[in-house]
Amino acid sequence: MGFRRFLSTISAIFFFFLIFVVWFSNLVDSSHDNLSSTPIINVTKHLFFHDFSSNNPRTSLDVSLLGSATISSEKGCIQIPDPKVENDLKHLAGRAIYASPIRLFDPVTRTPASFETTFSFQFQNPSKISNSDPLMASNLSVPDGGSGLTFIIVPDEFTVGRPGAWLGMLNDVCDEDYKAVGVEFDARQNPEFGDPNDNHVGINLGSIVSTTAINASDMGIYLKDGLIHRAWISYDGHKNYIDIYLGQDSIERPSKPAYSGNLDLSPYLNEYMFIGFSASTGNHTQIHNILSWNFTSVSQANLRVPSTETCESKIRVENREKLEASHKKTPTSFLIFLAVVLLCLVIFLNLYFNGKRKEKNKDESMVLTEKKQRPRPPNKPRKFTRTEISSATRCFGELQILCSDNRSVTYRTTMLNGCNTAVKRFSSQFLTSHGLDKRRMHKEIKAISKIRHPNLVPIRGWCFDHQETIVVYDYIPNGSLDKWLFGFGVLPWTRRFRVVKDVAESLSYLHSKELAHKNVKTSSVFLDVSFRAVLGDFGFLLSSVESTRFEALVSQKVDIFEFGVFVLEVVSGRSRNSKPGEMDLLDLAWALHVGDEKVKLVDRNMGLVLNPDQAIRVLEVGLLCTLNDNKGRPNMEQVVEYLNVEKPIPELPQSRPVSLFPYSSTTGLCSGYSCASFK
Repeated sequence: MGFRRFLSTISAIFFFFLIFVVWFSNLVDSSHDNLSSTPIINVTKHLFFHDFSSNNPRTSLDVSLLGSATISSEKGCIQIPDPKVENDLKHLAGRAIYASPIRLFDPVTRTPASFETTFSFQFQNPSKISNSDPLMASNLSVPDGGSGLTFIIVPDEFTVGRPGAWLGMLNDVCDEDYKAVGVEFDARQNPEFGDPNDNHVGINLGSIVSTTAINASDMGIYLKDGLIHRAWISYDGHKNYIDIYLGQDSIERPSKPAYSGNLDLSPYLNEYMFIGFSASTGNHTQIHNILSWNFTSVSQANLRVPSTETCESKIRVENREKLEASHKKTPTSFLIFLAVVLLCLVIFLNLYFNGKRKEKNKDESMVLTEKKQRPRPPNKPRKFTRTEISSATRCFGELQILCSDNRSVTYRTTMLNGCNTAVKRFSSQFLTSHGLDKRRMHKEIKAISKIRHPNLVPIRGWCFDHQETIVVYDYIPNGSLDKWLFGFGVLPWTRRFRVVKDVAESLSYLHSKELAHKNVKTSSVFLDVSFRAVLGDFGFLLSSVESTRFEALVSQKVDIFEFGVFVLEVVSGRSRNSKPGEMDLLDLAWALHVGDEKVKLVDRNMGLVLNPDQAIRVLEVGLLCTLNDNKGRPNMEQVVEYLNVEKPIPELPQSRPVSLFPYSSTTGLCSGYSCASFK
């Protein structure tokens, strides 16, 4: 028996070894054939803006303006900041971005694209701009100077950096993973960033601190002299080499570059990036003008599925010689033949020895069927133990905290299965002091955890051990909407409108399941990797005294009211929490409606990329949601229809309703309401 088992084992091992050799040989041949036969093409992109006048049809289509950037039709240039609109030109930032992404990195070969760009620019003192042609005037000196201009390569088309020394390139939302490249033309010296003087060119790689700084005075260029200058930037992606030239716009490119050197951009590039300009002002002001711009990039890519046009007009693939093909196939065929012979031998030996075995050994060769266990759905919410939560949050460590308020603390965690989650730990003191019914709350958490919708943050589980009330959510990497609306970034109108519709659809779905969110606000809306809105951070808070009446009569109506205020925040870019001395956002919106001036509430930082009629329509939907329930407040299903233009919006009253819903943004609970007003 021992010899037979040994022979069978050796034969099986040898057989599987040959099968592996055959598979690996085929894999190598296949991959070699694919790589050799896959055509390599050059992906070329060319931009040309002789000027930015209204006569150029590509200006409005291909240039996205953010923050304080504008296009001057009279002067035919991009201006940052806008000298006509802004009353105070200090501490402003703006961007002008080419509207479509450009391929600047090949992820297969890890090779950056090669590119060349040239642009003319001018710095001006705003106090000396007149109706004459200031762009050609040489006497417009800027004695103090603003901050400066940057040619940028960034991963998105909606972020605006901080003003002042940050040059509109980066802001507080941009973390260490934010990939950005900039060539700055800085007219202010900021020692904290290592600036050598107030007249330099710098190369910035993922940081506002320049890795290389060049004194522009060495080329006879003074950025603040009011003249029109031109920059030429050339980058070789294969050699990782950059050349930067700087000179007067009226002359040809200088023979000697301002800087030449090795530069590897691959760690700071995604496959597709956005290009353009950013600029800012600080305590001192100046207008940054971009008068013309050319850009050409060339990147290599493997064409895996050639189109008919490409095959016919651009690519020629030579057939391999028959001798080379047969040479590659011969050893593979021999190995397959050898493997088949050995397989037949192993089968014959096994049949022979199995027939010789005694009957008493049959039971030993039988394979017992293992008891099957019911598979658990991979994303089904479950109960976590406090030990699991404590381990994932590192004993609820401070370094894991994402945010906190008087109701709860939220931690960022990584579970044992590798999933990134957000753990919300409710304060026991808060729940006790407000007389909240924990049993009702836990029941609602379990009910909502069963709900799945593309625009709702999934609940992965809960923990009710040791008097704890903890909810485990999916972690959304781009954070909450309030950081994008009220930070230094500027979300374009198309994304804001999509956010409003996403939140409306999620609330409509919740209400259709006879559930409510009870915490609708910008900090409860998160942006996923594709910047679609998902609604999370549910309220779950029920009054122990009037929980039934609250649930039945108020909670969904409160969601609609709060959604209306949320819409006003998104369109205006202003928080509902007004500063001392400022008019409340809802009061302001109704006042502008009464005066037929709703357009003044639209966030002007969105620039020209805006659909005014659509924005006003969304504002009207928001105001409609803040009406008293017996005076025309719609349900969420109707709101979705209004936003999708499936039915006309009812006419709003000409004056603000007398009694609106009083809601505490601090606790998220009703305060002093009368349920009768919502019937």
